[in-house]
Amino acid sequence: MPEFLHQDQIDKFYRNGYLLIPGFLSPEETNNLLQRSKQLISEFPIESHPRTKFTTGDENHVGDNYFLTSGDKIRFFLEEDAVDGDGKLNREKEKAVNKIGHALHELDPVFRKVTLGNQKVQAVARDLAMHVDPVALQSMVICKQPQIGGEVGEHNDSTFLYTDPPSALGFWFALEECTPLNGALSFLPGSHLTTPITKRFVRLPEGGTGFEKIVSPEVEAHAASAKGKYILEACSPGDLVLIHGAVLHKSERNTSSHTRFAYTFHMIESSPRALYDAKNWLQPTPSMPFSRVLNEPNLKLINPALA
Repeated sequence: MPEFLHQDQIDKFYRNGYLLIPGFLSPEETNNLLQRSKQLISEFPIESHPRTKFTTGDENHVGDNYFLTSGDKIRFFLEEDAVDGDGKLNREKEKAVNKIGHALHELDPVFRKVTLGNQKVQAVARDLAMHVDPVALQSMVICKQPQIGGEVGEHNDSTFLYTDPPSALGFWFALEECTPLNGALSFLPGSHLTTPITKRFVRLPEGGTGFEKIVSPEVEAHAASAKGKYILEACSPGDLVLIHGAVLHKSERNTSSHTRFAYTFHMIESSPRALYDAKNWLQPTPSMPFSRVLNEPNLKLINPALA
């Protein structure tokens, strides 16, 4: 029997590739995350920042050392439109940060409590039964700044957190109202069942990062022709969206006068059931291996590829 989710919610997740759970976090938990996010931005020293911009485009994805060594740190990434051609901010720091990442779930007590110390998160992981022994990684606060919060094009999360077999699962918490105007998430329901993962985001031998194709040109062309109607999911503060690693999703540019703060982290299956190799951009370190989510292995496994 499920512990937290209803069976119809589990069925809906596997049918659509995502699931919206209203009010998963309490107002107090939500506000604590939002205020802590703003405090971190306020306190970080912009003077020593390498002016790293963050973009999700294939050709322009950030690949510098500040990004590649952020897996066990809390670092700050700037909106493309917040930095001028000379590398100087064109607005106040609080309105320039695109995201904070990528080890909030380990290093910050407020985020750790909601991520690794949250019995409801553990119960959801067991109910979905995607993993036997999941580990958490890549935690981020995404700010979606007013007017400049950039568009995030169609993608799936397993491209960026690739395992063999694929096993990524995203937990995405709205910390503010998410609307059509400020960049709410949109999903292509069922695309996780019909559209293969065609590429993965990797560290390049010559340095930096890039995308490596993992399917034939024919399969890639078929995936690119995927059709369907995207569904926009407006969210209220405290709502949780569960995101299958293979489902296609996106968000539009924030054209409003309001931020769209959200907190997200991911789970993958651990070795030996899934291989997370040295090509992936985010790597565990000796001092911070990926964080175990469950105290004991989950015996309700649904994913036959991980059996």
